[in-house]
Amino acid sequence: MNEPHRHHVPHPHVAPEDQVPGGTVYTCPMHPEIRQNQPGQCPKCGMSLEPMIPVVLAPGGVIYTCPMHPEIRQDHPGNCPICGMTLEPLLPAVDEEENAELKDFSRRFWWSLPLSAIVLLLAMFGHPLGLMAEGRQAWLELTLSLPVILWAGLPFFQRCVRSIANRSPNMWTLIGLGTGAAFLYSLAATVTPHIFPESFMSEGRIGVYYEAADVIISLTLLGQMLELRARSQTSAAIKALLGLAPKTARRIQPDGSEDDVPISQVIVGDRLRVRPGEKVPVDGAVLEGSSAVDESMLTGEPLPVTKSVGDRLIGATLNTSGALIMRAEQVGSQTILAQIVQMVAMAQRSRAPMQRMADVVAGYFVVGVVAIAVLTFFVWGGLGPQPSWLYGLLNGVAVLIIACPCALGLATPMSVMVATGRAAGEGVLFHDAAAIEHLRRIDTLIVDKTGTLTEGRPTLGRVIAAAGFSETEVLRLAASLDQGSEHPLANAIVKGARDRGVTLAEAEGFDSVSGIGVRGMVDGHSLAMGNRTLMSEEGVRVEALADEAEILRQQGASVIHLAVDHQLAGLLAVSDPVKNSTPAAVHALQQAAIRLVMATGDALTTARSVGDQLGIAEVHGEVKPADKLHLVESLQREGCIVAMAGDGINDAPALARADVGIAMGTGTDVAMSSAQVTLVKGDLRGIMAARAISEQTVANMRQNLMFALLYNALGVPIAAGVLYPFTGLLLSPMIAALAMSLSSGSVVGNALRLRHR
Repeated sequence: MNEPHRHHVPHPHVAPEDQVPGGTVYTCPMHPEIRQNQPGQCPKCGMSLEPMIPVVLAPGGVIYTCPMHPEIRQDHPGNCPICGMTLEPLLPAVDEEENAELKDFSRRFWWSLPLSAIVLLLAMFGHPLGLMAEGRQAWLELTLSLPVILWAGLPFFQRCVRSIANRSPNMWTLIGLGTGAAFLYSLAATVTPHIFPESFMSEGRIGVYYEAADVIISLTLLGQMLELRARSQTSAAIKALLGLAPKTARRIQPDGSEDDVPISQVIVGDRLRVRPGEKVPVDGAVLEGSSAVDESMLTGEPLPVTKSVGDRLIGATLNTSGALIMRAEQVGSQTILAQIVQMVAMAQRSRAPMQRMADVVAGYFVVGVVAIAVLTFFVWGGLGPQPSWLYGLLNGVAVLIIACPCALGLATPMSVMVATGRAAGEGVLFHDAAAIEHLRRIDTLIVDKTGTLTEGRPTLGRVIAAAGFSETEVLRLAASLDQGSEHPLANAIVKGARDRGVTLAEAEGFDSVSGIGVRGMVDGHSLAMGNRTLMSEEGVRVEALADEAEILRQQGASVIHLAVDHQLAGLLAVSDPVKNSTPAAVHALQQAAIRLVMATGDALTTARSVGDQLGIAEVHGEVKPADKLHLVESLQREGCIVAMAGDGINDAPALARADVGIAMGTGTDVAMSSAQVTLVKGDLRGIMAARAISEQTVANMRQNLMFALLYNALGVPIAAGVLYPFTGLLLSPMIAALAMSLSSGSVVGNALRLRHR
């Protein structure tokens, strides 16, 4: 039997073997699997490669990354040096405790809230009601404010200092400067009121604004709590996938005894028992027994699949009836489930092209806001009504607080994280955020036939022998040669020969000519087997059986020619039924005005037969891998936005060159590593689901960006006091802090709507 295809997903962090001693690893922002030790352009998309931050795995194997800047990765918790956000585990644990930062911020908020409320009440009613002499009230407010500022707000000031030291201004720069300015001014007014000029006097006293600093700290803590709670929901999809895996496996020892061991202790080669009602622990093959296995968690198909000796088993699928003994072949991060989880996590942390604009805007935005706040202070101080400098201080602080760029930074990452989790639940795996953004724009879809439109499990039909050969001899030679091939048609011939009791010989010098056939030696004879293109290259005349071959093709069969010592020996007809889901998928794609093009290595007559059956008018047959690549390029030159769907090694170049490559999850690892989207179920209907998710996600990102930009465009001028000459309206720093928190919460909430659409 041929070795079954194995799924492959690039690991989401830089593995030790990818690191260059003393050097830098360069990777593509859109194709992170592209890695090299020198700068250049990505061979897939042409983008300039960017340096990748090396990562050394922690003892526990946990990698921490920033939700807004996925290029930041390290082996310990901390804060992002770019935006100051707390780093999160790249892969959440299914049973992880509540977010440590959420617990910390919750504690700080609930302790600071009553102190802030008392200070606010004192500021509002203490002086008018004559509750306390002015000097004593200021000192009392200072006493109550010290825990709020120095303890509850400490994380914000630390992040502010770090952002300035790293020359990376962000939301914490604004919050730290704003609250720090309000508190330090009030502290000076309390301790040394005599140093202030009379222009700072209001109602015969120097005003203090501890309540502004305190309430801003409390509201910011509240906003962070709500945001952290909402962000934790984006990892629900990954946790659900992780929860599918069993925790233990029943291992059979060499002496025949059995014991239950943690799944982490299973190694390749272990013999495992899977009892009825248990989940298959890891990927492997059946050694003994027969049972029906429910694979719906991977394929979505409701009916169990019968498994017997030699059949493949996938970890986390459910054994429903009989007992099985299996051999572990892929464990740990090599299992299909683990690789799906890694792929989803990698996609969630990738950056959409739209995010680049937001990053650039946010970088200049903070500097601009600080400049506007300083300008506001001096304009009000020099031109405003009395007490002018107090107005200048309060309005400057309000500008700093309301202009928090957090909403702008979260606008696209939140949408991407929610969308990839939702898509994974529907059997669609996006390899990166760029694929989500691009898929909605496709107008042309090139599809392979075998394994994409059809089942990909062809069966051997008729065998026709040429003069001088028998059907049995043709089948024996063909199957003997095909033992070295992984092509689905080869598997069908080998299986057909064995089912018919044909004894096979050893093949020598096997050579696969990608897309057109195979060559080799069997029993001292030179064999060539494949389509008419290969026969032409070998100088073999096929006219003797041309009529029979054409009849078979018109019936939808793939016709394979066998030449022995450069003489036509016979034909083998292999048919591959169309998937039950394909007609509906083709109809839906055509209804969406997507141009469908079939490109297959099969004969043109066979391809047209399938095309006619499905209503696909544009069909290309007998194409080599290079021909598929050229077809993609020619359509792109026409101005088409091209997606390519395929499942084989021969599809890999076209998948990589297409604007969006779509691989069938039932195909080869090479195809999946070349594509940007994987349909786990191997069902073309997933393209429409993926396209719908793409459209909804991009719309959601635009809504978030528009809201964040509009909020700041309106909020900053109002906070600066531009409406005061016309309406007498000024924005309190406390109201600005509330608006800032609500803006971030609204962006997160809007992104979470994608989970239910």
